[in-house]
Amino acid sequence: MNLQRTLLIAILAAAAFAVALTISNAAETARTDHVTARLVSEARTVEAGSTITVGIHKVIKPRWHTYWGNPGDAGMATSIAWTLPQGAKAGEILWPAPKRIMIGPVANYGYEDEVTLLTKIKLPENLRAGDTVPVKAVVDWLVCEEICIPEQVTLELSLPVVAKGMATGISIREIESARTKLPIENAWPFTANAKDGKIELLATSEDISPAKFRSAHFFASDWGVVTHAADQPHRIKNGELTLTLSPYEPTLPQTLRGVLVLDDAKGSKQTAYAVSANITGALGTRSSIAVPDIGFVTALVFAFLGGFILNLMPCVFPVLSIKVLSLLNHARMGYRQRHIHGLAYTAGVLACFGVFAAIVLAFKAGGAELGWGFQFQSPLFVLFLAYLMFAVGLGQSGLIAFGSSLSRLGAYGGNDGYGMSFLAGGLAAVVATPCTAPFMGAALGFAVSQPALMLLAIFFALGLGLALPYLLLCYWPALLRFLPKPGAWMERLKQALAFPMYATAIWLVWVLAQQAGANAVAAALGGMLLIAFGAWIFASSGKSWRAANYTLSVASLAAAVLLGVYFVNGAPAQAAGANARYEAYTPLRLAELRAQNRPVFVNLTAAWCITCLVNERVALDRANVISAFEAANVAYLKGDWTHRDPAITQMLANFGRNGVPLYVFYPAGTNAQPVVLPQILTPEIVLREIGQPKTARVEN
Repeated sequence: MNLQRTLLIAILAAAAFAVALTISNAAETARTDHVTARLVSEARTVEAGSTITVGIHKVIKPRWHTYWGNPGDAGMATSIAWTLPQGAKAGEILWPAPKRIMIGPVANYGYEDEVTLLTKIKLPENLRAGDTVPVKAVVDWLVCEEICIPEQVTLELSLPVVAKGMATGISIREIESARTKLPIENAWPFTANAKDGKIELLATSEDISPAKFRSAHFFASDWGVVTHAADQPHRIKNGELTLTLSPYEPTLPQTLRGVLVLDDAKGSKQTAYAVSANITGALGTRSSIAVPDIGFVTALVFAFLGGFILNLMPCVFPVLSIKVLSLLNHARMGYRQRHIHGLAYTAGVLACFGVFAAIVLAFKAGGAELGWGFQFQSPLFVLFLAYLMFAVGLGQSGLIAFGSSLSRLGAYGGNDGYGMSFLAGGLAAVVATPCTAPFMGAALGFAVSQPALMLLAIFFALGLGLALPYLLLCYWPALLRFLPKPGAWMERLKQALAFPMYATAIWLVWVLAQQAGANAVAAALGGMLLIAFGAWIFASSGKSWRAANYTLSVASLAAAVLLGVYFVNGAPAQAAGANARYEAYTPLRLAELRAQNRPVFVNLTAAWCITCLVNERVALDRANVISAFEAANVAYLKGDWTHRDPAITQMLANFGRNGVPLYVFYPAGTNAQPVVLPQILTPEIVLREIGQPKTARVEN
C-alpha cells in the first residue's frame, strides 16, 4: 500500500509541476502560456437601464483547445465570475457552436484557434451620467493538448455612463463573428423519437436538401444524454433531415436540447440551429448502454497493464512472494525445469481467468450481467476462500504438516512441484479479483460488450499481465541477483508471509459478516477450528492409529464444510442501509436529489473490494472531507455491491465500468455534468472536485 501511495504522490507531484495555474493582474487583455484573453464590449458608453453585450475573446495556441458548455467525454467548460455594480446582472454564457475534437477514443466538444464567449449584462436604472461602470470578470478554463492545464485570468474594463439616448457603440469584429456562430433559434421544427435503443432526431423544412447541406452533427447540451464519440448516421433529402443518435444512459430526459451543426454542400460554411424537442417513445429492451469504444488493441494493452499492477496489490503480493522465495531456494535448478514451473504458474493464472470469462459469457447468454469480482458476491465462495487462506497460513507457519500440499505452493521438484505452481497461479488469480488496478476498469468495461473471442482475449491479457513477473524470473534468473542471497532469512520470511494469509482470512470473515450475519461468522470460526484440529490429527498420525486418525481428520474437514453450508448458504442477505453520513444508493434517490439541485457524491463499493476500503479509510472518512461535504451540502450516496445489485451493475455500465470502485460527483445544477474520480483517491482529489466551479456564476 505504501508503494501505491508513493506512486500516487509522484503522479500528483508531476501533475502539479505540469499544471501552471496562471492568474494575471486585472486588465482588458491577459496572456497565459496557451491563451490570450481579452474582454471586449460593443458599447463605448452606456446609459442607465440598458443592456450591453460583452465578450471574452480567446486566442488559443495551435493544437490546443478549450471547451464548450458540455465538454464531451472529458474536460471542463469555461466559467466566468462577474463583479458588477450593485443592481447589475449578467446573463448566461452564449456559446458559439462547438466542434468535435477527437483524441483517440475520447470525443471532446470545444474550440480551437479562437472563440468569443458572449454575455449580456443588464445595467441598473440608478446610474448617473458622469459615472463609470466597472466590469470585472474572473475567467477559468481548461486548455488541453496531450495534457490539460487549468488557467485563470482576471479581466476588467470601465465604461462611461452618459445621459439617456446618448450611448454610443462600436462594431467589434470578435463580437460580430461570434454572433454569426450562435445557434439560430426556432428556425425549424424538430422531433425526437426513441426506439430500438436509438434516438432519431428529425428536422423538416423546405430549406433542407442535398444541394444545400452535405453533413450534420448534433451536440447535446446536457452531458450523459448521447454518446459523444458515437457515429451519427444521417439522411438528407428534400424537406427532411434525420440523425440517428446513440443514447448514453437508459433513462432519457423529457426534452432533447442541443445544437445541430450542418456543413453546406461545398464544405466551406457551417450553420448552427438550436434544438429543443420533446422525446417520444422508449428505447426498448434492445437498448444497451453506449460507452466510448477504446478499441480492441487498446483494451488488450490496458488489461495487460492492469494485470501487471495487480501484483502490487495486498491480495496478490503474498502469493507472488512465496513463489519468488521458491526460486531463490532452488537457484541451481536446471533451465528446463525452471521454465516449466514458470509456464505452469502462468497456465494456472490463465486457466482461472478462462473460467471467469466462461462464467461471464454464460450469464450474458442468459441475459444477466456479471462484474469483476462477481464470485465474492457468493457467501459460500467467501467462506471457502477464508478456509483456504487459513490453511495456507498454517502451512507457511510450519505449525502443522497437514496442508503441506497447500503450503508447498512455492515448491519445486518433480511433477508434483509443477502442479503446485499451477495451483499457485490459480490462487493468485482468485485472490486478485477483490482488487481493481488502474487501466482495468476501461478494459473490462469494453470486454463485456464484445463477442466471446474478444472477451476471452482481454481476460487472458489480464491474466498474462498478472503472471508476467514470475514468468520473467523463471526465464531470466539473472534478475534474481537483485534479491538477497539465499539463507536463513528465507525461512523466517516464509513464516512471516503466513500473517498476510491470516489477515486475508480475517478480512474474508468480515466480508462474510456483511453478507450473511453473525451466525455465518460463528460458523466460519468454528470451521477454522475444525480445520486446525483435523490438520493436527493428520500430522500426529502414528502407524498403529493411522487409519483412525485419517478418518477423524477427514471427518473434521467435512464437518467444517457442512457447518459453513448450513449456516452460510441459508442466511439472509444483509441489506445495505444508511447511516448519518450517507444514504443507500438507488437510481430514484439520485434523481430526487438532482431534482432538488443538490450536489451528489456517489460511491459504488463492496465489502470484498480492498481498493474501495482503503479509499474510504484514506480519503472519504477523513474529518476534513466530511466537513467539506457538510459545508457544501453534498449528498453522499453509497451503493453496496457486496451482493449482486442490478441497479449498481447498471450504473457501472453507464460509465463504462465492469467493477467497483466507482466514484462519481454530480455538481449542483441541471446542466452540470457528472465527474468520474480516479480509482485511487486522496483527500485532495475529493476536496478539489467538490469545490471546483462547474458553471458560470455571478458576483454582485
